[in-house]
Amino acid sequence: MEEDLFNIPLPDVKRELRRGIIECQKRGLIQSAKWLAEMSHGLSDVDCDVGGQNRCKQQFTSANEESCQFLEGISQTEYDNYFLAKSYFDVREYDRAAYFVRNCESSVPRFLHLYATFLAKEKKRLDSTTDRSNLNDIGHVRDMTELLTILRSEYSHGRLDGYGIYLYGVVLKSLNLNKVAIQMLVHAIRLAPMLWAAYVELTPLILEKEKMLSLNFGGHWMRHFFVAHSYIEMYLNDEGLKAYEDLQHAGFRKSVYVTSQMAQAYHNKRDVDRAIEIFQTLQEVDPYRLENMDTYSNLLFVKELKTEMAQLAHKAVSINKYCPETCCVVGNYYSIRSDHQMAIVYFQRALKLNPKYLSAWTLMGHEFMELKNTNAAIQSYRKAVEVNKRDYRAWYGLGQSYEILKMHYYSLYYFKIAHQLRPYDSRMLVALGETYEKLEKFENAIKCYWKACDVGDIEGVAMCKLAGLHEKRGEIEDAVQCYIMYCDDERAATDKQSLYHGFMTLANYYEAKGQFDKASHYAYKCLESDERKSEAKSLLKTIENKRSGKTGNSDSEANNSANANVIAGDTSSDDDIEMELSEYLCSDYALSCQSDIKVPTKSAATDAESITNMHLASTTGDMSLNESELAVSSNANDIGPSTSAAAASGVGQSNEKTAQIRDPESNDDEPHSMEISSISID
Repeated sequence: MEEDLFNIPLPDVKRELRRGIIECQKRGLIQSAKWLAEMSHGLSDVDCDVGGQNRCKQQFTSANEESCQFLEGISQTEYDNYFLAKSYFDVREYDRAAYFVRNCESSVPRFLHLYATFLAKEKKRLDSTTDRSNLNDIGHVRDMTELLTILRSEYSHGRLDGYGIYLYGVVLKSLNLNKVAIQMLVHAIRLAPMLWAAYVELTPLILEKEKMLSLNFGGHWMRHFFVAHSYIEMYLNDEGLKAYEDLQHAGFRKSVYVTSQMAQAYHNKRDVDRAIEIFQTLQEVDPYRLENMDTYSNLLFVKELKTEMAQLAHKAVSINKYCPETCCVVGNYYSIRSDHQMAIVYFQRALKLNPKYLSAWTLMGHEFMELKNTNAAIQSYRKAVEVNKRDYRAWYGLGQSYEILKMHYYSLYYFKIAHQLRPYDSRMLVALGETYEKLEKFENAIKCYWKACDVGDIEGVAMCKLAGLHEKRGEIEDAVQCYIMYCDDERAATDKQSLYHGFMTLANYYEAKGQFDKASHYAYKCLESDERKSEAKSLLKTIENKRSGKTGNSDSEANNSANANVIAGDTSSDDDIEMELSEYLCSDYALSCQSDIKVPTKSAATDAESITNMHLASTTGDMSLNESELAVSSNANDIGPSTSAAAASGVGQSNEKTAQIRDPESNDDEPHSMEISSISID
């Protein structure tokens, strides 16, 4: 493609552009004429006139040729009717224009009659369109069918040139006869290769790259612009950027259209800074340009540049207040201020000016979602899909809307379509994974999350979702590995709460494994979170206690076991377990009592011995009572479910008290601890 492009002389290209401008202007194809004029202006450095001494004479001859060319295709007897109809057409009085050239036979007035008839019917449909009505109503189909019959008859008799065949294809497309429409549009391009409108109408009908490259346009150089334009529409942004860079190297570096398309490609790639830079350059080159300014406002919205957004809105209003792009920019301005009601008002104004304005339908759906008006959001997204079935944002919005309504199979369907349009967009894959997870199709969800990580996770949530799913299924080792990969790249993680959850999960995991260094490493990171700080401090204290008390605990446990063996003696049979426990408690009690009594003198030795014997006698008497009570409680366990709860509570209390006594970190110096023990024993 690049070699063919470089072999085309730019003066010849410019001459073809000028001829195309004249042909489109004659037929009222003002958008195509505007595009061709912009492309010709981009070649302002190219001189398409032959130099020489008789330059003025040649320019005069060229002007005469252009005037003669403007009259080509118009019979002399039809000049008056044509110029009158064309003047009415220019002021959008389409029915009136069609009426005055209804009997003309030459090609240009005949096309003007058919095209004015088509626009009149289309204008009536759009004027009667309300927010709730269908764009393809029955009356519109009937009107288009009548026009289709006329065009089919004209085509079968060979009375349509390339421009007439283009109109035939447009009517077929409006009736959803897409296969025949593709054939007619390709045929029109071969006969009138400078008709840019035919390329624009053909682009939405080509869904695959291979199909687009297989189209035969007769080898004309305009196909390069069509291929680049189609790449951007298919979201093949890298290929589109490469194609437009080739066009710039070929001589179209000053073309405003080429530059704006490159900005659109960077916008699709989410390279926001680069796209904003290009749009700022465009504003310097063409300060009154409003095309694609809605995209520029979207970029400013994403970057939350409120000042720049306000400046852009004021500038757009000063240029043209009643323009769809201006209304869209102002709507984004109110949206960034969280005034969603006013944003919806301006998006609706844009749609009244142009009901097929795709950006307004999609953005209005977003605003309804912000207001929790799910039904209105669904209607807006459906309108956007009717306008352009390639709008992945509308399909994605429909999936989100039905997800809120908990209609997961519907949301799965729409998320799949969005994924087909954007196969390498991780947001679509994460949405699919979440939906599969809600439908308990966990294997599919895991595949979606892994693919989202492979293609480049834009939002940085896929690995966290995958870890949470493994954790939900009890696959702890897999969850830990995913959390490790997720937490290692802290900068990529956009949700800080999920990041701290991952840190805390890893800290608890390594603490349970006894790997205190790793556990402390992740726990310290959680101290930065207000919600996780207390939990992290508690875990760090536990780790510190385990580290400092590891040796001390083992020694105390050894001493306790030795003392128990000495006290227990040979009472180790199953029948004497309760007696062994009683003796252990009695011995503990006696030792603690002795520690509370001051060291006696020699004269008071006998008194100390008597006091000790009195304590031992009293505890022995109490122990006999406790044994009988234990025996009764053990028999009570066999009575029935009504008494088993009480018995269980009693056992639980005794176990808790035993744990308090055996705890090496319990405070043995409290003066009331022995009183509590004596009361419980009595």
